[in-house]
Amino acid sequence: MMAQKVTRKDFLKTAGLATTGAVFGARAAAATGPANGPIISPQKASKKVNLALIGIANQGASDARQFINSGLANIVAVCDVDLDAKGAQDIIKLVPKAKQFRDFRVMFDKMAGDIDAVQVAIPDFAHFPVCMAAMQLGKHVFVEKPMTRTFLEAELMARMAEKNPKIVTQVGNQGHSGENYFQFKAWVDAGIIKDVTAVTAFMNGSRRWHPYDPNITRFPEAQPLPAGMTDKDWDTWLTTAAYHDFNEKYHPGNWRGWYDFGLGALGDWGAHILDTIHQFLDLGLPYEIEPLHIKNLNDYFFPLESTIKFRFPSRGDMPPVDITWYDGVENLPPLPEGYDSVEATVDRTIPPPGGVPQQARPQQQAGAARAPRRPSAGKVIYSKELTFKGGTHSAPLFIIPEEKAKEMAPKLPQYPESPSDHYVNFLKACQGLEQTRSPFQIFAPLSQIFSLGIIAIRRNKKLIFNRDTKEVVNDPFANAMLADKPPRKGWESYYNV
Repeated sequence: MMAQKVTRKDFLKTAGLATTGAVFGARAAAATGPANGPIISPQKASKKVNLALIGIANQGASDARQFINSGLANIVAVCDVDLDAKGAQDIIKLVPKAKQFRDFRVMFDKMAGDIDAVQVAIPDFAHFPVCMAAMQLGKHVFVEKPMTRTFLEAELMARMAEKNPKIVTQVGNQGHSGENYFQFKAWVDAGIIKDVTAVTAFMNGSRRWHPYDPNITRFPEAQPLPAGMTDKDWDTWLTTAAYHDFNEKYHPGNWRGWYDFGLGALGDWGAHILDTIHQFLDLGLPYEIEPLHIKNLNDYFFPLESTIKFRFPSRGDMPPVDITWYDGVENLPPLPEGYDSVEATVDRTIPPPGGVPQQARPQQQAGAARAPRRPSAGKVIYSKELTFKGGTHSAPLFIIPEEKAKEMAPKLPQYPESPSDHYVNFLKACQGLEQTRSPFQIFAPLSQIFSLGIIAIRRNKKLIFNRDTKEVVNDPFANAMLADKPPRKGWESYYNV
């Protein structure tokens, strides 16, 4: 049975905000907070972190294995609405003593006192209520990227983290604890990366929604639930979202392509491509977001291709920056002269997008001229003096063309190896031994950039955004989409900060 609808006015009151102007009227900690929160009062270093795993299939299973193998966590509970799924069962076998739940609310009711921290690796739209519930209970939170689905939710999560500095938070853009993080920071500090004016970012791998019919006129029809799942489990899966009947095009693993549930390729891979650019160039939020190209636009799922330009103003002595994002298998970005002269490496610990190798290239026949390389995901950074070629996740940057790279080689600073991977970094932060590298206050504005890009796609028009009031000033419908639809009745309490 569909839950009673909550009006937009009531929704904003529940969030403690009566109008969209009030919602976005003040600069939030998300845009201005410190790079890392203070180290909390440390536990004994020998004490493992009591960790509950919420979402243990697909990416959740990958995260769970990392935490289990770290040796720093005691897995006290697992929670998944589809516990009978093979991926979930594989994790359960690794932690047979962990208590099992299908509803995070029941888990918190029964054993909140036994939990120090949670992993949240469920569909994007459901991140918000679970993370807020955990933080309301004082629990540390590791949540998968892109943090959450809407602009408002990112704002509120960052405010909650800022309000509770003893709570450790980390977004799961794993490369933010790898080589690119330390290299980018060192190169900015040394003046190697400076005066950046433009960035090309792209993800040209296939996506699960690409074969869908863009002439769709309604959501998929109801199908039987997977074995072991009940109507109550499906209702829990939906969390705050408007009611949808179950369909395999949503679960398992297919939710990302639907506007109601995910952030598409931009939120999925932008988090791994733009994270260091955004943080170390102090970009904040854009003032203009323009869709330049959209193929197969419809009201239900993400397009087959999109090109979006984000414009950022000058910051101190740093010039304005334009970021142009490309997604779609055939929506290839222009690449600069000399791009092929340097072989960029990839982070081979990360699965490639759509199963396509990150450095996909045509096979070359003997004696043939060198074929152009077309990575399926990566970036090019243009500054006034240098051009940089990069991949995704922790893959390092390279100066191009090769001649310039050789010239600059003696001037490049050394940078440290990472003292901990992203998961160990989170657990050690919970122990008071490190600071997380991707806390909510750092990542929230990047998540909001993704939300703005998707709103621009859906409206199919240029948006003018006021960075101070955090409002779309040229389109009231787009401005309303910053908060999106009110949650279903019964889910409003998670919007309280």
